[in-house]
Amino acid sequence: MNKPSQTQLLFLLRSLNYGGAERQVVALATSLRQKGESVAIATLYSAGPWRKNLEAAGVPLYTLGKHWRWDFFFVFRLIKLVREIRPATLHGCLGIANILTILLHPLLPNIRIVWGVRASDMDLRRYGWLDRLLYRLECALSRFADLIIANSYTGLNYAVAHGFPKEKMVVISNGIDTDQFSPDPYLRKKASKDLGVAETDHLIGLVGRLDPMKDHPTFLKAAALLAKERQDVRFVCVGDGPKPYEAQLRRMCEELGLAKRVIWISAAENITAIYNAMDVMTSASSYGEGFSNVIGEAMACGVPCVVSDVGDSKWIVGETGWVIPPGNPTALCAGWRQMLELDADARIEQGKKARNRIVHHFGLERLIVETWDALKSID
Repeated sequence: MNKPSQTQLLFLLRSLNYGGAERQVVALATSLRQKGESVAIATLYSAGPWRKNLEAAGVPLYTLGKHWRWDFFFVFRLIKLVREIRPATLHGCLGIANILTILLHPLLPNIRIVWGVRASDMDLRRYGWLDRLLYRLECALSRFADLIIANSYTGLNYAVAHGFPKEKMVVISNGIDTDQFSPDPYLRKKASKDLGVAETDHLIGLVGRLDPMKDHPTFLKAAALLAKERQDVRFVCVGDGPKPYEAQLRRMCEELGLAKRVIWISAAENITAIYNAMDVMTSASSYGEGFSNVIGEAMACGVPCVVSDVGDSKWIVGETGWVIPPGNPTALCAGWRQMLELDADARIEQGKKARNRIVHHFGLERLIVETWDALKSID
């Protein structure tokens, strides 16, 4: 663990692996640091691939050394850290991190507690007893937070319906770095070549961890339908997850006759290049989404999206993409077909509209200003 120093805002989250929540925390922390604010991050597990970004920006990072689910010794290191740096605001990010902020509050009675809520309409029946128990505990403890920031309107409504105090909640949509995520013909050509996608082929992608909520089976079933109609389509799935579930999805891919049409990538450091290689980006989630980062990132790269009507996805794409019912392979395939039937100029124009929507409504600077204003409002 690095040597602590005095800080005003401490983010607490599970890890810093590739993911929407992690990307948003890193973007917030580095941007606030560049503006001269005192901010740090603490993770329960190892820091992950974002460590170098934080080091470059001068954001202190503390890893608490949790090794496995039932390892509770990290709590003592967390208590020690909080006592030493005495942050003015402790910002939990999701589930267990939110719960821990409340448990730490008695140690620093004057500390301000902020929670982050990023999911909506979760189907907890698909998860284990511990996840269900932790969510019930989170709901019960939510009234003790000073401020709860939801990244979607659907997420706020879902939380309120389960007992969260609406009067303490505010919606701040995710922010997309439109300088990092932007159209780049060179990256498109290079990434397509690296992926083995011919210039005459169309690439349809899904970016997201291998989790039931992302509904890869619907994506694969829709891919099988389109593959029967067209020989010029390839598909890419970017994200990792539990090995048994990954094996299940790969078996399904083979059974559907897609083994040579689907590209699997566990993680992509340069995800901007992957987006640029796509002709269509897809969010097939069947539940659980709040504000899907990958939709905004792909749109910022000029890639139109076909999305399931889950969370705030419909609001994000607006008139620039196609919205279909969740869990419907036929509708998803129809959305792709409609997109690919546009001529090249029309698809480019659709991509420009998508990028403009992100630039004007979901930029990173808006996220920073709104978040900082919300934090100052609880002074």
